[in-house]
Amino acid sequence: MALQKMRGSTLTDRIQTELELLERHVMLLKVIMRSQPIGIIRLAEHSGVPQHKVRYSLRILEQEGLIKPSPDGAVTTDKLDNYLPVLKKILKKLETTSKDLQKTIG
Repeated sequence: MALQKMRGSTLTDRIQTELELLERHVMLLKVIMRSQPIGIIRLAEHSGVPQHKVRYSLRILEQEGLIKPSPDGAVTTDKLDNYLPVLKKILKKLETTSKDLQKTIG
């Protein structure tokens, strides 16, 4: 479920772009969790994300320590268990902030 690109401004474009990236990273992480180990080609096929974007997301997820490469493809690390609750808290805070901003502008 990709975010629909809306015509915004410099105030909102960057936030929207970053949320779209986060959405892709999390979606690919879910596929890895379900199908590990999984390589780039299979990950692209399962997710519908082009291979070059899969590679970028894998690089980010690896830098975060959430996945690691194996001879058979990407696998999750133990760090993932601690990260998911933190991510949920961050997303909840973003949701609250978004609702507060909506109230502010009427």
